Amino acid sequence: MADESKEAVVGEDESFVGSLLIEIFTSPVNIVLLGICVVLLYKILRSSDGNDRVTGPIEPPIPKMKRQDMTLEQLRQYDGSGEHGRICVAVNSKIFDVTRGKKSYGPGGPYSAFAGHDATRALATFSINDVKDEYDDLSDLSSMQMDSVREWEMQFTANICHAASFTMKIRWNLP
Repeated sequence: MADESKEAVVGEDESFVGSLLIEIFTSPVNIVLLGICVVLLYKILRSSDGNDRVTGPIEPPIPKMKRQDMTLEQLRQYDGSGEHGRICVAVNSKIFDVTRGKKSYGPGGPYSAFAGHDATRALATFSINDVKDEYDDLSDLSSMQMDSVREWEMQFTANICHAASFTMKIRWNLP
């Protein structure tokens, strides 16, 4: 009697699997969905291997800079062209290390004019050409432009500092 119930369970399993396979392979929609599932599963398993990583020369990480006050002349050294390769941008008297974004801020990048400079006026006026090489007191900016500067500063603080960057105050050398 135990053998008969065992055969009945095996028979039910075989009929279930058989009916499932028939259901899957007789409908074109199910075949397409099965194909999509197989491709996605392959991509998930392949990416977890780590085999799809780009191989090439790995640049050594640049050590963190210590917090320090800087003059504008010292800030200009951090434009990405020096031997250290570090890139810093000043926004609203704070300096941010944007070296991780060297494709954007480094030489030849779309924001390379900001590298090693105080970009506050340029960000307030939305013009890359407004980057200044000397002290800029920003007193002629409207309240709307200053609000824009504060928003940029918050964005830099949120996005750059969380990437293990730092902020420093600029020490202005006033005449």
